[in-house]
Amino acid sequence: MSDRPKLLFLGSLMPVIEDSLEAGFEILRDDGTNLDALIERHGAEIRGIVTRGRRPTDAALIARLPALELIANFGVGYDTVDAVAAAKHGVIVTNTPDVLNDEMGDFTVGLLLATIRTLPAAERFLRAGKWLHDAFPLGNSLRGRRIGIAGMGRIGQVIARRLSGFDLSISYHSRNKVSHLDYPHFPSLVELAANVDVLIVVLPGGPATRHAVNAEVLAALGPDGVLINVARGTVVDEAALIDALGSRKILAAGLDVFEDEPRVPAALLACDNAVLVPHVGTATHHTRGLMADLLIRNVRAWFGGEGPITPVAETPAPGRRAPQTDSSISKQ
Repeated sequence: MSDRPKLLFLGSLMPVIEDSLEAGFEILRDDGTNLDALIERHGAEIRGIVTRGRRPTDAALIARLPALELIANFGVGYDTVDAVAAAKHGVIVTNTPDVLNDEMGDFTVGLLLATIRTLPAAERFLRAGKWLHDAFPLGNSLRGRRIGIAGMGRIGQVIARRLSGFDLSISYHSRNKVSHLDYPHFPSLVELAANVDVLIVVLPGGPATRHAVNAEVLAALGPDGVLINVARGTVVDEAALIDALGSRKILAAGLDVFEDEPRVPAALLACDNAVLVPHVGTATHHTRGLMADLLIRNVRAWFGGEGPITPVAETPAPGRRAPQTDSSISKQ
């Protein structure tokens, strides 16, 4: 029997993660069909879970693993991990914050421009040979628009800095006002939507934010409004959004995330005023490499006795002060 700590990999992860950890750990791979068998055989010895969040790490799973010490989440959002249950069982949860902030800032600006300037439609127009016969129709502009950011945590602040170079007004909604920011703060999402032309959603997922962007918020955004969601699909009421797009209650939407990924409703696919991309906000070799490196360092640090590098707010490192939560709203 191996004396290396046993790690349960939930779903597929980047090969570099597995290659880097397999020398010091015994890796058990859940392929979607064998989880019960793995737990029946090794459950009493599994000391760590490594997950990218595609499958839930819920209270029931945590309770089945009495030796569990660490849940290492690949990504900044950890809404599929029950961090409260982990805390009750003395399990540390880590994520990969900060290393992806710049990538998300760049991507969000790109998605915003693609949505307002209808760049995907323009490319399809050219590829279909239509430019030979006619000019692409005039479209909308970013000029003069008022930007609202829902969720002014670390990523939200990077997005705001990026957009400040576009000479646009910026305001935001978060649970608490961020003391060092001069941007106008709105205490409710409806108030923010009513006072902007572009609503960028960066709220964390989880029950507390489910359908935070609902029909009322979309109505407040109005017929010239643009919704950009780079957060979690559950934050937006997808049925209400489909209705708003189809009836032109809002102008357009750019979405990187969806309620039931990778399944996207046919009615949303049919909306010609929506730019839809398959959750690729951080999907670059550069940033995913940084995220993988931070996850690996968290695992090695914990089992090396150094403590976690980036524990989440619900499970602060023993003897350390809890890190600051996202200023927008709790992640659970």
